Amino acid sequence: MNPLQKIGAFTAALATAFGAAYGVGTALGPADPETTAAGHTGSHRPEPAAKRSAGDLLPAGLQVSQDGYSLDLETTAVPAGRSSLRFVVRDAGGAPVTRYETAHGKQLHLIVASRELTTYRHLHPVRAADGTWSTPVDLPAAGGYRVFADFVPAGGGEGLTLGSDLTVTGPYRASRAPAPAATATVDGYTVALRGTLAAGGESDLTFTVRRDGRPVTALEPYLGAYGHLVALRSGDLAYLHVHPHQEAEGERTSGPEVSFAATAPSAGTYRLFLDFKVDGTVRTAAFTVRTDAAPASGTGPGAHEESPHGH
Repeated sequence: MNPLQKIGAFTAALATAFGAAYGVGTALGPADPETTAAGHTGSHRPEPAAKRSAGDLLPAGLQVSQDGYSLDLETTAVPAGRSSLRFVVRDAGGAPVTRYETAHGKQLHLIVASRELTTYRHLHPVRAADGTWSTPVDLPAAGGYRVFADFVPAGGGEGLTLGSDLTVTGPYRASRAPAPAATATVDGYTVALRGTLAAGGESDLTFTVRRDGRPVTALEPYLGAYGHLVALRSGDLAYLHVHPHQEAEGERTSGPEVSFAATAPSAGTYRLFLDFKVDGTVRTAAFTVRTDAAPASGTGPGAHEESPHGH
């Protein structure tokens, strides 16, 4: 076969293959331009929230930026012990945010937790006129920490929880969160947990506070309720959505029970941190809770944490 014949044969074969491919594509219908063979979207445009199911949405606290707001942690490393943190919340244009809605009695709540979830702080920083927030903090152990800024931007809308990493320097010793147990004890107060987290859904959690075996009926209002609960998922420290069933009524005291609704995005191990106020002092009872893939009910486990903090 001479060169011209070879070229002609190759061209014919290529045309035949192209025609077959076109025919298969026509029979199967047009491909989704947003989807690749790996199953990822081919565009960087996020799917509208209305089209995404609740399970597709990331839990709070895993992102440093969301909905046009970013957490700029100016203090990225501190020595173990007493120090201070500085940070700025920036808008989509990079400017410091200086206007917030008040939620749970404060414009912004700052949560600091160690990666092992053995150290926990709930702080209320002070904002300067230029939008810079600052707060003292006592972090006794070296290691990796996560900082969460929980706030509602001015103008209403949904609240945001942005997260960023913090390093505490010094000699490091690995630690592990306590195993599940039915109660936690702090400063002579015993707190019992009833209920458990249900993976993939909302569940009720009720805490009963006692002292010397007697129910405590003098729980004072704290951040608009008779207790404040933060739940974090072990591993990635996802920040769970939690809200109290009962709001505080003025300065009236209550107790011994305080209840919350919590939503767990998945099975796994979680740490629950309950802040409650008695005689003007805020204390924290911490629990370890494990949940399976299927929703569960009954008595939930908890664990003891010996690192109460003040505000």
